[in-house]
Amino acid sequence: MTLWTSAEIAAATGGTASADFAVRGVAFDSREIGAGDLFVAMKGTAADGHRFIDGAFARGAAGALVSEVTAHPCVRVANTFAALEDMGRAARARMAGKVIGVTGSVGKTSTKEALFAALDRGAPGAVHRSVKSYNNHTGVPLSLARMPRETRFGVFEMGMNHAGELAHLTTLVRPHIALVTAIAPAHTEFFPDESAIADAKGEIFRGLEPEGVAIVPHDSPHRDRLIDAAAPYAGRIVTFGLDEGADVRPLETMRLDAGTFVTAKVGERELSFTVSQPGAHWVSNALAVIAAVDAAGGDLGLAGLALGELGGLAGRGDRFKAAVKGGEALVIDESYNANPASMAATLEVLAHEPGRHVAVLGEMRELGAGSDAWHAALAGPLLDARVETALLVGEKMAPLAEALEGRVDFVHVPDAATALDCLKQVIAPGDAVLVKGSNGVGLSRVVAALAGGVS
Repeated sequence: MTLWTSAEIAAATGGTASADFAVRGVAFDSREIGAGDLFVAMKGTAADGHRFIDGAFARGAAGALVSEVTAHPCVRVANTFAALEDMGRAARARMAGKVIGVTGSVGKTSTKEALFAALDRGAPGAVHRSVKSYNNHTGVPLSLARMPRETRFGVFEMGMNHAGELAHLTTLVRPHIALVTAIAPAHTEFFPDESAIADAKGEIFRGLEPEGVAIVPHDSPHRDRLIDAAAPYAGRIVTFGLDEGADVRPLETMRLDAGTFVTAKVGERELSFTVSQPGAHWVSNALAVIAAVDAAGGDLGLAGLALGELGGLAGRGDRFKAAVKGGEALVIDESYNANPASMAATLEVLAHEPGRHVAVLGEMRELGAGSDAWHAALAGPLLDARVETALLVGEKMAPLAEALEGRVDFVHVPDAATALDCLKQVIAPGDAVLVKGSNGVGLSRVVAALAGGVS
């Protein structure tokens, strides 16, 4: 199916097409190019994409978006980044369905994927979403440019670590529904306090389409701040959460062996469903999804079924059994990201697992002046989770090591490789092992090694 023709790309970007061609996909990483794709030759700080044009066509590219002369079929523009944004705007303009924007300090990607699954269950093949964590100044326009014109529902994740970033991204996405999952101390290195983080996340509401819906976390201490941010732009504001005052809230929850059974109030209706992923934070995520599906006019019953079938995401709650000498150990993969709120939430999940509890915790980055205090404060959730052995990874974990002295068996190591060596010495059949840290710590390599089996 044709996504773009060269004429459409030229019209969207103000560029000049060297030939007639049609593409089925868009990518700016030449390693991700597939047959029939458009390669966007971006000029970055580390590399110039024009150096990889030949490689992209060798992988099957049908055309390129360039700012330099090339012999390959292309659309030439003055600036390829600006042109990619133009393609994103054009893709959004030609799509007649509902668009949902998702942001928040924690749970963005998981909620986006759950929302995609919930909508796709009712409209299979007609739902588009941003892949991976493509949520920044390049990822959002790329995700928009990849959206088929026949899309009924588009789900876009938007992230930021500085004020003003979301204000721009939301004008590209122009959501009919804008959802904030939660506000937590993340990227505090770049903000004076948590209220400033809430203000930056609240920028998402500025791009709402007329009569759009703002979805706000009721349980957040910043709820009223977010409501105030949404009020000038939203036709309607909906709250979700575990507390009684939320518009979408649980009337009853029951913890299962895997996940939670929820009976929820959705406006004046009730809906019962199972959340396949364990933990109170996933109940909150699921309520946000239900609120968004309802606002988009989706099928709530089918959305509930999708939440019951949702699998874990690599780096964000995926679970598997690792072969260890004499048996198997459960691995909970939360290796992609970490901040104080998500650390506490996943340690609470570990608390309910059978067997001995082992935690491989990587340092939390971008916390600024409060970093030492935030790391030391993990001692409480770690003790509550009945962790018997902790492997603390990275220099910033020193305050936690000090707080745990004499209370928990732990080892403080400098890097992921050393953590893996230590883990191999202590892991045993029946263990439940949580692996979590900021992505830059590299704990995904520990998870990959565990997936291959521990000898």
